[in-house]
Amino acid sequence: MREDCCFYWHSFEANGWHGGRCTMLLSRLRFQQLRTLSTQAPGLSQLDNSTGFLSQVPYRKHPGILHLKLIRLPQKAHNAVQVLLKERSIRQLEDRVTALKNYLWSRKRPAEESDLRAQAAELERKTKTYMASIPEEDVSIQEEKVRNIVLKTLRKNTYHWQPLSYTDELCLVYLAARFDGGFAAVTRALQEIRQRVPDFNPQTLLDFGSGVGSVTWAAHAIWGDRIGEYMCVDSSASMNKLSELVMKGGTETGDMHVSEVYFRQFLPLSPKVQYDLVVSAFSLNELSSMAERQKTIQTLWRKTGAFLVLVENGTKEGHQLLMEARETVLHVQDKQIWDHRPPHMFAPCPHELACPKLAQKLQVPCNFTQLYQPLHLSLNSQQQCEKFSFLILSRNFVGEADAHWPRVISPVLRRPRHVHCHMCCADGQIYHDVITARRHGRDLYRCARNSEWGDRLPALVPFRNSDSEEIASGGKSTAT
Repeated sequence: MREDCCFYWHSFEANGWHGGRCTMLLSRLRFQQLRTLSTQAPGLSQLDNSTGFLSQVPYRKHPGILHLKLIRLPQKAHNAVQVLLKERSIRQLEDRVTALKNYLWSRKRPAEESDLRAQAAELERKTKTYMASIPEEDVSIQEEKVRNIVLKTLRKNTYHWQPLSYTDELCLVYLAARFDGGFAAVTRALQEIRQRVPDFNPQTLLDFGSGVGSVTWAAHAIWGDRIGEYMCVDSSASMNKLSELVMKGGTETGDMHVSEVYFRQFLPLSPKVQYDLVVSAFSLNELSSMAERQKTIQTLWRKTGAFLVLVENGTKEGHQLLMEARETVLHVQDKQIWDHRPPHMFAPCPHELACPKLAQKLQVPCNFTQLYQPLHLSLNSQQQCEKFSFLILSRNFVGEADAHWPRVISPVLRRPRHVHCHMCCADGQIYHDVITARRHGRDLYRCARNSEWGDRLPALVPFRNSDSEEIASGGKSTAT
C-alpha cells in the first residue's frame, strides 16, 4: 500500500498537482483501499440461508420475523368486559385504573431477610464508627441511638412489599387495567412457539396465576379447540369467578366461550400429571420470598410436558424475576425429579449462558414491545404499546437448525445504506452491528432492514472478543 501511495504521489507531481489537492486525493485513495481491504476482513456476520428461505419468501417475511403488527382482543371477550363494567358501575374508575397500572408497573420484589440483616449490620457498623467520635457518658443510651438510627434508615430505604388482596370491585378495576395489555404480551410469547414449532399442538394447558383469564383467551385464539383442558390456578376466588363470567359473556347464564376450563385456588403438587403447555403471566412478584418463587418454579417445571412460558413486566424487576426462574430451571438441582428430560432455552435467549444484560455496569432489562388495541374506555387511546419480558423453556424440543440466530434486543435504526442492530448472540455477548449491503451482502442487509425489535436475524455471527473495535469507517461490530 505504501508503494502504491508513492507511485500516485509522483504521478500527481508530474501532472502539476501539489499541496492540499494532492493530499486530499491521497486521503481518498487510502480510504478506498481500506474499504477494499475491509470487505475481505474476517469476522463479519453473514446471512444463514441453510433452510433455503430466500427462494420461498421475500425479505419482509423472512423466518426470523416474530413481531405482530397489532393485537386485538377477541370480540366476545371485549363485549363481555363492556357488559361487566356497564352493569357494575365503579366510582372513579379511570383514576383507579391509572393508579393500579402505575402501582403494578413500579412494584418490586419483597426484600429477603438475609439481605435486610446484612444491610442492618453494615449500617450499625457505620453508625457506631460515627458515634464513637461523639462523647457520650452512658453507653446504653448510645447503643439505643444506634439502634434507632439503623431501624429508621431501613424503614426509609426498604421497599415495603405487601401481598395484594383482590376484592370483587378491585378485580373489576384490574380487568379494565390489565386484561388487554396482558392478553397482548401473552399472545406475542405464545405466537413464537406457534410460528417456530408449527407441529406443536398442545392438548392441555396449566395457567398459574390465571387472574382474569388472559392466558386462556390468548391460547384459544392461537390453537383453538385443539386444547382440550385448561387448568386455571389463582388464589383469589374473586378472580376465578370474574374470569368465568368473562368467558360466559358477562352474565351468569351465558354459555362458556372456551370449553373444558377448570378453576382451582391451589397449585396441584403431584408431578405425575403434566401439561403440554404451562404458563405463568405477571404472577411471580406475588410470591413472598425467593425461596417460595424457587419452589413454585420447580413445581411448574415438573408439571411441564413441553413448554414453560413465563411473562412479566418489562421492568428491571420483571427481568430479574425471569432470570431467577431461568437459573432455577437450568442450574438448581431438583430433589424430586420425575421427568428426566433436560431443560433447553427456547426464547428469547439464543444461548444458556449468563445474561449479558446483567453483566453490564448499567443494568437495563431485556424487554420487548407489542402494539395492541385497548378496551374502549375514555382514558385509552386507539392503540397502546405493552412493554414486557418473557422466557420460554422447553423440555422435549432441543432446537431448530437456526437456533443460533441472534435476537434483536432494541429498536432497529434504519439509516441511508446501513442498519444499526443490537443483538444478543449465541456466544452470550451483545453486539452492535452496522450492517451494509457492501460489507455483509445484500441479502443480510435487506433482512436486517425488515426486522424489528424482538425478531431473530437469520445470520451467522462469528464469535468475537469483547474488546472488538471498529474495523473500518464503512461499518463496525462492537461487543458491549
